[in-house]
Amino acid sequence: MGENKDQDFLSHKFPTISQVVEEMKELWGMALPITAMNMLVFVRAVVSVLFLGRLGSLELAGGALSIGFTNITGYSVLVGLAAGLEPVCSQAYGCKNWDLLSLSLQRMVLILLMAIIPISLLWLNLERIMLFMGQDSAITGMASLYCFYSLPDLLTNTLLQPLRVFLRSQKVTKPMMYCSLVAVLFHVPLNYLLVVVMELGVPGVAMASVLTNLNMVVLMAGYVCLCRKREMVFKWGYGGGVVAGLCSGLGQLMEFAVPSCLMICLEWWWYEIVTVLAGYLPRPTLAVAATGILIQTTSMMYTVPMALAGCVSARVGNELGAGKPYKAKLAAMVALGCAFVIGFINVIWTVILGQRWAGLFTSDEPVKVLVASVMPIMGLCELGNCPQTTGCGILRGTARPGVGANINLGSFYFVGTPVAVGLAFWFKVGFSGLWFGLLSAQVTCAVSIMYVVLVKTDWEAEALKAEKLTRVEMSSCNGLRSKENEKNEEMRGLLGNGNKKDDIC
Repeated sequence: MGENKDQDFLSHKFPTISQVVEEMKELWGMALPITAMNMLVFVRAVVSVLFLGRLGSLELAGGALSIGFTNITGYSVLVGLAAGLEPVCSQAYGCKNWDLLSLSLQRMVLILLMAIIPISLLWLNLERIMLFMGQDSAITGMASLYCFYSLPDLLTNTLLQPLRVFLRSQKVTKPMMYCSLVAVLFHVPLNYLLVVVMELGVPGVAMASVLTNLNMVVLMAGYVCLCRKREMVFKWGYGGGVVAGLCSGLGQLMEFAVPSCLMICLEWWWYEIVTVLAGYLPRPTLAVAATGILIQTTSMMYTVPMALAGCVSARVGNELGAGKPYKAKLAAMVALGCAFVIGFINVIWTVILGQRWAGLFTSDEPVKVLVASVMPIMGLCELGNCPQTTGCGILRGTARPGVGANINLGSFYFVGTPVAVGLAFWFKVGFSGLWFGLLSAQVTCAVSIMYVVLVKTDWEAEALKAEKLTRVEMSSCNGLRSKENEKNEEMRGLLGNGNKKDDIC
C-alpha cells in the first residue's frame, strides 16, 4: 500500500474504498485547521462589532457602514486576486518547482501592492461617496473615521492573503491555524486597551483589527523563514535582476488573478446588493435587521465550504502538477461528496432551529419571525452553495478561474438578481422573494459548475496543461548556467524563460 500511495490510478479502474478513505483523511486533515482559522477570523470580526456597539449606536452604525464598504471595495478584491496564486503554487508544489513557487508569491505581493493604490483612494473618499449616495452625514463621518484608521490593513493584507494561499498550496494548514489563534487571543486585550483604557473610540477598534492582522502576518512570515526554509526557496528576481525577474511573469499571473478575483467578488458583492434591496421593502428597518442576521449566519456557515474549496484547489493542483490526473479527479469527487453532505446538514439545522437561532441575535419578535420564515430557504441555498463553492475551488486548482467567473456572473446577476427583484417588488412576495432570488442563483451556479467539473473536464488534458504551466527552466534543476547562455535565452513564461525538456524538474 505504501508503494501505491504515490501512484496514480489506472484510467479504467475505480478507486478502492481504502483510497477514497485515504483521500478524505488527506482533505480533511487540511480543511479542518483552515475551517478553525476561518472561524477565528469570524470571531475577530464579531469582537470588533461588540466593541463598536459598546461605544454607542452611532459608532456601531458608522463602523458597520465602513466594514461593509471596506469589504466590498478592498478585502474582497485582495482575497480574490490572491486566489489567483492557487493554480500556480499548488501545481508548482506538485512538480517540486520551488523557483516558480517562490517567485509567484513575490509577484502576487507586487500585484496587491499596485491594487491597494486605487483602493486607498476609495477609502480616503468614503465620506464624499456616501454623502453623494444620500447617506446620513453623522453616520458617514463616523464610517470615514473608521475607514481612515483601517488604511494600514491594506498593506498588511498584501502579505497576509498571499501567504495563506502559499502555505495552503503546500498542505501547511495547522501552523496557519495556530498563528491565527495566537493573534486572535490578543484581539480582545488590544480592543480593551485601545478602546476602554486609552479611550480612542472608533479609531481604537480599527487599530486593534490592524494590529491583529499584523500579528498574523509576523507569525506566518516567521514560520516560513524559520521552519520551512528548506522547501521554500526565495529568489528575489531571476536572470536580468530583481525588477526584470519579478515583472517578467506578472502578465500570466494576472490571467489567473483577475478571473479568480471576479469569481469571488461577484458572489460576495451580491449579498451586499441584497442588503440594499431590503432597504426598499415596505418595512425597511425590519427587513435590513433580518438581512443582517441572515448574512451573519451565512458567513458562519460559509467557513466550512470556503475551507474545503481552498483545500481541494490545493489537492487538485498538487496532483495535476505531479502528473497524476486520476488522483486529482478523486480529490475533486471526494470534496464534492463532502460538500453535498455539509449542504444537507445546513438544510436540516436551519429548518429545525429557525426562530430559536434568531433569538440569539435579537429579542425583537417581528425580526425573529421574519428570520425564522426565511431560514429554510437559506438552508436550501446552502445546499447549492456548498458544492458550488467547492466546485469553484476545483476550477481554480485546474487553472480555469475564468470559467467560474463567467458562471457566477450569469448565475447571480442574470438569474438571481431578476428573480429577486421580480418576486420581492413586482409580485409583492416581499422579503422572502429576495432569498428565493439567491436560491435560484445558487441552483443555477451549482448545476453549471457540476456540469463543467463532472462532464466537461478531461483530467488527462488538465495534467498536460499543468505540465506546460510548470515547465520552466530553473538553475536549481541543472546547476548554475553560464551568464552568456542566460543572456541569450528568451525571457518568457511564468519565470520568463524557455522550456527545454531536459530542464523540467
